[in-house]
This record gives sequence, structure tokens and C-alpha cells, in this order.
Amino acid sequence: MPSFRSIQPVAHTPLQMFELVADVERYPEFLPLCESLRIVRKTQSGEGIETLVARMGVGYKAIKEVFTTRVTLDRPRLRIQVEYVDGPFKYLENRWGFQPTDTGCDIEFYISYEFKSFALGMLMGAMFDKAFHKFSEAFEKRAGVVYGKPSLTSPDQTGV
Repeated sequence: MPSFRSIQPVAHTPLQMFELVADVERYPEFLPLCESLRIVRKTQSGEGIETLVARMGVGYKAIKEVFTTRVTLDRPRLRIQVEYVDGPFKYLENRWGFQPTDTGCDIEFYISYEFKSFALGMLMGAMFDKAFHKFSEAFEKRAGVVYGKPSLTSPDQTGV
């Protein structure tokens, strides 16, 4: 099953980058292949953890698909976990982590997936792989738009 892992250094705090990735409704504005995103349900726990159920529309030219995921936003640990609920995949798992560095943070991105249909996997697989390679870069560019020039004034660099 295809998977992709990357670690991208950025000059923004871990909290800034967490909040940027957690703002899933903005994805269609800047994320490759993402055409739509709607939050279906949102729940909070008393431990700083928020869970979203979201429907994302992806596409490239005439190929369009919609799928549903459960997104767990763990603010205290600066982690995001995405689990597959429904759609064209047999399996989908996505994880994000944000580790402080001396100059900002490292964005850790991991995704593993498999399409239900072999034919769809052949059609969309290469496009997904290409898009995943651009995800961290897309979020880094988005951080520049949202936060402007990086400012790392927090002594522990977490931004908390």
C-alpha cells in the first residue's frame, strides 16, 4: 500500500503550524487536489482534544472523489491524527506532528492509503503521490500568508 513520510523544517512555531493544519476548512484555498471540505460534526473533550468528521472533495481534471475522515486534533501534544471513515479508499491513515527546533519547527507528515478500486488507484495514485510531496511546502507557503514573517519569541519555541 502506498505511503509517504516527510519532515519539513519551517520558520514558524509548532503551535502556529498546528493551528494552520488544524484549520481544515481552509484547505481548498491552498492544498493541492483539494476542491472542497466540509465539517460534518465537531466534538470537544475536556483534555484539549477536538474531533472533527470532515468530507473532502479531491480531484484532478475529470477525476473527482469525495471521502469522509475523522480528524483528531490533540493540541496539548501538538499532534493530528486522520482516520478513514468512508469513500473510495480501502484504507487511509494520516498523521501530523510539530517538533520545536532552534529556528522554528519540523513538520512531520505521514500518510498511508490504498484505493478500493485497482483502476482508481492506477488513475489517482500518481497524482496523490505528487500532491503529497507538495503538502508540507503548501503549508509552509500558507504560513507565510497567514502569519507573515516568522517571529520566534517564545523561549521554548512551542508557541504555547
